[in-house]
Amino acid sequence: MCFRQLSYMFQIQSMICRGNEVHHVVPVKDKDKEIRMPRKLKMRIAVVDDNPMNITVVREILKRAGYTNVLQAASGSELFSLLGLNKQGLEPEEVPGDDDHDIDLILLDMMMPGVDGITACAMIQESPRLKDIPIIMVTAIGDSKKLAESLDAGAIDYVTKPINRIELLARIRVALRLKEQKDWHKERDRRMREELQLAREVQLAALPQPVDDERIAIDAIFRPSEELSGDLYAWHRIDENRYGVAVIDAMGHGISSSLACMFIASVLKEAMTKQSGAKRVIKELNRRSLQLQFADQLIQYYFTGLYMVVDLGAGTLEYVNAGHPPGMLIRSDGSIERFAQGGVAIGMFSEMPIEKHMLAIGPGDRIVLLTDGIYDLVGSDYAEDREASLTELLQPYGIHAPLQALEEALFSREQAEELQSDDRCLVVVDLK
Repeated sequence: MCFRQLSYMFQIQSMICRGNEVHHVVPVKDKDKEIRMPRKLKMRIAVVDDNPMNITVVREILKRAGYTNVLQAASGSELFSLLGLNKQGLEPEEVPGDDDHDIDLILLDMMMPGVDGITACAMIQESPRLKDIPIIMVTAIGDSKKLAESLDAGAIDYVTKPINRIELLARIRVALRLKEQKDWHKERDRRMREELQLAREVQLAALPQPVDDERIAIDAIFRPSEELSGDLYAWHRIDENRYGVAVIDAMGHGISSSLACMFIASVLKEAMTKQSGAKRVIKELNRRSLQLQFADQLIQYYFTGLYMVVDLGAGTLEYVNAGHPPGMLIRSDGSIERFAQGGVAIGMFSEMPIEKHMLAIGPGDRIVLLTDGIYDLVGSDYAEDREASLTELLQPYGIHAPLQALEEALFSREQAEELQSDDRCLVVVDLK
């Protein structure tokens, strides 16, 4: 006779002249479940006191309560050693990377010779690696000023001597719950940072490589304000003579904007390949952008964008500006011709008015497209002033200045003043 339930088996077997045999099989580990070490056994508690008797009393209380992983130190210097700090309580040049110095809670005597508890607590708080360890002060004095100093130094609680077992264990439980929550949040944040970094690498890998052939060169400066960007640039060789070039700026920046922008990137690549003409590409982008809108959605996603078709054979530049900062055509003689101001942004209306513009181009000309984050570098709030200031900033470098020189000119002030609050993107097209 055999009974099966979930992942274990209970079997009874009758044998002549031998009675019954009972077999009870319990797996140590299966696909979904794992026997875990009790939380108390995993918690590492450091008891710090210059009196060995006090350490013995506390260790016995902890042992009876189920806390068996207990370390001890007789001074602040010994505590520093347990934590992987040097004798002065500072991080060594090589920060420990093993688990030997991981401690979940410190019971720290306030009054000790040499480095006292308050000083040790303050020095531990200076270490980013250790500052989240909860510290409970143990004191024989009732000086409220000293207790206040302890809490100001970073201790989260205190107990008084002689130690009350029930009170001590209650305060330990609270402190360990706090530590567990902090560890959970730190691990979640670490995983989120890893995922954001991976998403950033994917986003950067999707951007096009620079073009440099006999008749045209295309390259870009791209600096996201966060791990992920709401700006996008793209170019595509349509045929032997024509190149499609686009700059897109999603509403806002960060994760939501970057996800919407990656959707647009896939649509843009398809539209640039299948559609002929700047007007049709913008129309297709608008149609597909409306798919991001939902009836119950409080936030509406929209994009500004500028798409142009550079025709090297015909010597023409065809472009559509959808609510985007206008580009610039810097001619071979040094004169500057600005693109027309933008119209309606992409994704705002199902029937989008689209106006196409044409310019004549020739060898030696340079075309500059950008997002509005570039304008933040010139420090003006007015559109005309920003365009003039940007032109003035770039003019001394010449119309064919290397992209690296332009990047240094644009971002040297930002690095000095830490101004970046928006994504930055600048695309340069040189006609040879």
